Amino acid sequence: MSMYIIVVGGGNVGVQLTKRLIARNHEVLMLEKDSRQAQKLGNLLGEKHIMHGDGCDILTQKEAGFKRADIVVSVTGEDEDNLICCQLAKEVWNVSRVVARVNDPAHEAVFREIGIDDTVSATGIIFSLIDQQIASDELIPVGHLHKGHVEIVESVLSERSRLVGRAVRDIALPQGSFIVYLFRDGNGMPVNGDTEFRTDDMVVAMVPSARAEELRTVFTDVNA
Repeated sequence: MSMYIIVVGGGNVGVQLTKRLIARNHEVLMLEKDSRQAQKLGNLLGEKHIMHGDGCDILTQKEAGFKRADIVVSVTGEDEDNLICCQLAKEVWNVSRVVARVNDPAHEAVFREIGIDDTVSATGIIFSLIDQQIASDELIPVGHLHKGHVEIVESVLSERSRLVGRAVRDIALPQGSFIVYLFRDGNGMPVNGDTEFRTDDMVVAMVPSARAEELRTVFTDVNA
C-alpha cells in the first residue's frame, strides 16, 4: 500500500531512506532547510521529492502537507530539531505515526515521554519500521531495542580501517553483537559471512549497550 511519507533532514540517513522509499513506490517528500543542499538533492532524487524549508516551522509543515501525511520521519543531526518536528507532527497535524532519529541515546527517554512512536538511529532500522513488507532476510527485531538494552552503532570505514578487505566472518565482534546492514555507493545491502568490507562502507550493527564502546573500537581501529 502506497503511503505519503515526509522525511525531514537531507543528510546521508535521510537520502538513503528516501531512495529506498521511492523505490517502493511511496509518495515521498524530503524537507531540507539548507538551500544549496536542497538544490543538490533535487538533482539527485528529483525535484518533486525535495522541498526547501525548516521541518520545525509550522508554515513549512502546512505547505509540505503534514496534515495528510501517513508517516513523518525526522532524521536531522540535531535531536532538538527531531523532537520539535515530531511533536508538532503529532500534536498539531495529528500524524498517526512519527519516527525520530536519536543521535544521543541519553535523549531517548525524553522522546518516549512525549509520545514519539519510534526512536532509532540507522536507516535500515527506520526503513524496517515503515515498510513491514521488507524481505525476511532483512527483517530487524526493532521491538526489542529498548527492552533488551540494545544500541544501534553506525560507522563509516576509512581507507586505513583494519576491516577493509576482510570478510564479516573473519571479524571478532563483541559477544551479542551482529552487523545488520551495510551502505555502499549510496545503496543498502544485506550482510552475510562472506561480505567483504570496503573503504567508505557505512556499517550498521546492533550491540548490547554494555558493549557498545567495544564495538565502536572495532570499527574505528586503523592500520598504523
